[in-house]
Amino acid sequence: MQRRRPLLVLLCVLGACSLLGADWTAFRGPGGLGTSAEKDLPVKWSSDDNIVWKTRLPGPGTSSPVTRGNRIFLTCYTGYALQVAKPGNMDDLRRHVLCIARDSGKVLWTKEFEPVLPEHQYQGEGAYHGYASSTPITDGERLYVFFGKSGVYCFDLDGKQLWNVQLGKGLSGWGSAASPVLYKDLLLVNASVESGALVALNKKMGKEVWRTPGINSAWNTPVLVPLPSGEVELVISIESRLLGLNPDTGKELWRANGIHRYVCPSVVAHDGIVYAIGGGHTSLAVRAGGRGDVTKTHELWRQGKGSNVSSPIYHEGHLYWASDSGGVVYCQEAATGKIVYQQQLNPPSGLIYASPVLADGKIYYVSQHKGTYVVAAKPEFALLAHNVLKDDSSRTNASLAVSNGQLLLRSDQYLYCIGKQ
Repeated sequence: MQRRRPLLVLLCVLGACSLLGADWTAFRGPGGLGTSAEKDLPVKWSSDDNIVWKTRLPGPGTSSPVTRGNRIFLTCYTGYALQVAKPGNMDDLRRHVLCIARDSGKVLWTKEFEPVLPEHQYQGEGAYHGYASSTPITDGERLYVFFGKSGVYCFDLDGKQLWNVQLGKGLSGWGSAASPVLYKDLLLVNASVESGALVALNKKMGKEVWRTPGINSAWNTPVLVPLPSGEVELVISIESRLLGLNPDTGKELWRANGIHRYVCPSVVAHDGIVYAIGGGHTSLAVRAGGRGDVTKTHELWRQGKGSNVSSPIYHEGHLYWASDSGGVVYCQEAATGKIVYQQQLNPPSGLIYASPVLADGKIYYVSQHKGTYVVAAKPEFALLAHNVLKDDSSRTNASLAVSNGQLLLRSDQYLYCIGKQ
């Protein structure tokens, strides 16, 4: 029984899923895996159909909404970088945290922040992320928001700021995008851009507990991986390596040959096996739980297919993901790495940067400008719906949130609540 206790702790910590029911408390939901157990979700919608409500946002962002009870939390930015051609004056940049009523879409409170400047320039590839890309996370009592070099902010759920801690002063031309993770009393933050480190803060006070250096070229959110033994590892994909860490201390447990490029997609895991994609041309599987360099002993397979931006999904022995630029969706055998299908979406999707979400036997792929594609979650490709909001031409880079039988979709202009009517 003692050996299983860490796993039980983890199940309570990962988004507090057992306590919060249908809440979606973090990036990609419980465990950061992009899957939901909810049923009877909408398949089709339009500007006039199955939209429960929509709320105008103060500005753009690529972060996803998170929920706790009757509250939705979301980040945005204003004042600068609203147009690539004419970004304006960086001194006018402001960041925002919003609390929105889950049942009505009414804005309950907002917070506005002056950022620590200078930030990265909004031009070229620097326009990909913007300045509100990290998804907040809540433990049901507090809300945690990461704003890059401006640091981590902690609020109570009524919007009172409890603390703010900076994790580094570094910048990247691609911006900052990783989202925080909760584990026990720790808030874990990938500060690869800001300080080349993975940092653990005490979630109540903001005090630094541990810091692991050498986290290079990683824009992804780390994932807590439960092992069959009952132990828990923290896994992150960085340039050239996949790392397994002790989440209590930050000490490296193992490393394996990884993605030989900067890494945006987060890993997923199932039954102690970690699946990573990246670079647009690599996918691999590594068994967690090793020690030292486990490339030769724990790598199960490696294939020349992958995605450069969006993260994968594991479901019933298969991996699913979308290529970022080609509009091609993939299904891959998790046991062997064999590609089951690679299918061009039709009509063409254009860019897909949002990570997919799986629920109710369906995979939701959100494109930047061509709407949401709903695909059957099975190893035979079947497009179930293509949903376009024709009165909103703004960009959509955020992943969906699944909550109480409905979907929450944010664009640069609106937050939509989508549900059967």
